[in-house]
Amino acid sequence: MALKEGYDELKQSVTGKSKGLSMKEKISYGFGDFGNGFMFDLGQLYLLKFFTDVAGIPATAAGGIFLASKLFAAVCDPIVGSSIDYRKNIGPRGKFRPYLLIGSIVLAILTVLTFISPNVSPTGKLVYAYVSYMLWGLGYSFANIPYGSLSASMTQNSAERTSLASFRQAGSLGALFFTSIIVMPLILLFSNAHLGYPVIMGAMSLIGIASFYICYRNCKERIVPQSPPKEKLSAKAIIKTFAANKPLLVLVLMTVFTISAYNLKSAMLIYFAQYNLGNVKLMSYMNFIIIGSSFLGVFLLPRLVKRFGKKKTAILGMVISVAADSLNFFMPSNIYLFTILASIAFIGISIPNGITWALVSDIIDYGEWKSGERKEGTTYSLFNFSRKLAQSLSGFLSGIGLGLIGYIPNVAQSAGTLLGIKGLLLLYPAFALTVAMLVIGLMYKLTDQKHAEIVSELQTRG
Repeated sequence: MALKEGYDELKQSVTGKSKGLSMKEKISYGFGDFGNGFMFDLGQLYLLKFFTDVAGIPATAAGGIFLASKLFAAVCDPIVGSSIDYRKNIGPRGKFRPYLLIGSIVLAILTVLTFISPNVSPTGKLVYAYVSYMLWGLGYSFANIPYGSLSASMTQNSAERTSLASFRQAGSLGALFFTSIIVMPLILLFSNAHLGYPVIMGAMSLIGIASFYICYRNCKERIVPQSPPKEKLSAKAIIKTFAANKPLLVLVLMTVFTISAYNLKSAMLIYFAQYNLGNVKLMSYMNFIIIGSSFLGVFLLPRLVKRFGKKKTAILGMVISVAADSLNFFMPSNIYLFTILASIAFIGISIPNGITWALVSDIIDYGEWKSGERKEGTTYSLFNFSRKLAQSLSGFLSGIGLGLIGYIPNVAQSAGTLLGIKGLLLLYPAFALTVAMLVIGLMYKLTDQKHAEIVSELQTRG
């Protein structure tokens, strides 16, 4: 493994004998996902609502937009990731960091464009929604894949990676915390929602750009190959990387269920607040408590991993979330009880979602150990493929689910529809996380001890 900074620095990082990453660098890395969330979360929280209630797109058609656009983006991810890995000339700014600057600006512009509904025919609105959201997905790939790959190039120390994962999850939750609380009240200040949505989304996107810059400015790439992989870039090479990495296959399968649960929960909460609880403004107050509480999971993550290991800690978080959501479904729709149980569920789900960032870095090392070539961008993009697949699934299920339960925008809903909204919000996440538990529990074999052995061998190879 050829390194820019030299073998000695890598050896210290792997063995943990150095001082490790500075607190400034860890916080700055977390700012990357904070900025990411100020553009990504807007789509997960508000775009379906914008499509159905502002643009006037039927719920089932809106679900189709999410499905097609996310699948398109998922296909783009491995292409983007591989193109980064196969760069021949890596400058002094590193392999991944330059993408954070340009990618975040492009993504910000595209975020605003997705929340515009032109005054055209219904068919024209539908076409615009498809095109704008597909382009957004491509832009997201060029910003998110380099960011996600960056952590694997910062350190190979397992404890440091768990710490980075915690800061990343804190940044992600911080963005979700703010966007879920302040965005809708700000939009409601506008008498015209067609103007309010793009203006507020533009303001949020500026915060996203600034946060990405902090990450770019203060994070350092230490483990960077001096030359691209020897095998030529092709679809065959990408598929080979995927098929040869069994831990990656398992993580992809698990992530399809965990992220679809997380995203469907996020998308449906606004409907639950407006119709089941009778006041859409309650969403901000509930999210203040629900997402605020989930920082407890992030705080506990390094301690839990140190005691139980990554795999068992992820399973523990899923068990907590499944239990809380299942109980919440069968309880009366009381705002206080609902918020308490939803907070417990979010604490639980924040744990496996945080751990996945550390797992994918371990899997990058595994792939290098197995193949002799380090492909951070390709590996992370293949993992990100599962996230996009899950996002398309959750967006599709949200739209189709709303159609099946008889949802009609901006009117009082029937008792059956209210029950359906509650089921989409709580029962599907409980089911999906149960499947995810079985996947990681039975199929994931890359233990922390095995990873330590792999890193030691990579160190010996030099």
